[in-house]
Amino acid sequence: MELRQLEAFTYVAETGSFSRAAELLHVSQPTVSAHVTALEQELGLTLIARTTREVSPTEAGRILLEYAGQMLTLRRQAGEEMRRFATELSGTVTVAASTVPGRYFLPRLLAAFQKRHPDVKFDLRMTDSAGAVEQVTERKAEIGFCGTLPGGKCIAREFANDNLVMVAPDTPRYRAYRQEGVSLRRIAREPFVFREEGSGTRRETELFLRAMGVDPAGVRIAAQVSSNEEAERLVEEGVGISVLSKSVAEERERLLVIELPAVKIRRKLYILRRKNSVLSPSAQVFYRFAEEFYRRSLE
Repeated sequence: MELRQLEAFTYVAETGSFSRAAELLHVSQPTVSAHVTALEQELGLTLIARTTREVSPTEAGRILLEYAGQMLTLRRQAGEEMRRFATELSGTVTVAASTVPGRYFLPRLLAAFQKRHPDVKFDLRMTDSAGAVEQVTERKAEIGFCGTLPGGKCIAREFANDNLVMVAPDTPRYRAYRQEGVSLRRIAREPFVFREEGSGTRRETELFLRAMGVDPAGVRIAAQVSSNEEAERLVEEGVGISVLSKSVAEERERLLVIELPAVKIRRKLYILRRKNSVLSPSAQVFYRFAEEFYRRSLE
């Protein structure tokens, strides 16, 4: 039994007229007749008594009418609830984010979104880029943010840009570097603080070094860390130099940014969702909002 058939039958039974039912349903009278006939054939029962004087439900029709009313009411209530859920957004959206987008881009994004939709809450899970991809792939998070372009089961869209810069301890030695200019030979001899494998910053650091003509495999790695915060502290203490997000570097007073005019690397940040997945209404609206929020920075 299809809902459209039950709907046509209900309108005929309640109005006592095929033509009036057709007017109310905004379809042709033959369409209404076809729906009722198909329903009767499926059930093997006459549901509507048709005479020259009147049209009325049979005993079987009156029994079905009660159930049909309940089903159509339930459909209407379900539709109203879904529309209310979509327009009066609420609930929790689970978001997985790597360090840079999670720390420096999401706070503004979430604050702006919640001004429009104060009843939506976020479960924010900080990880690295590989972890963000994994959580979205395994459906542990609806939306992810990371600094590497994933493949496989994720759809990724660029949502913001972030510049990378070389940072060093704010000491006389490195201040002299900045004043005199940095040679590739000097850079190649310096100890480096690297992010871990799987980090978007690590991948972009290697691209950064290659752009300067330095083979990452030949660089002396003094330390490998799992977060930008650890990298910041080690650089500040003089363990080595590093390549970090400009957003990170500008926040630390004891970090010295070494300008490299010939090398400019703009790192892309991505918003992720799983292929062939249906986001909750709140997550759908947030996803579209996030795509547009930093659009000017891309342009």
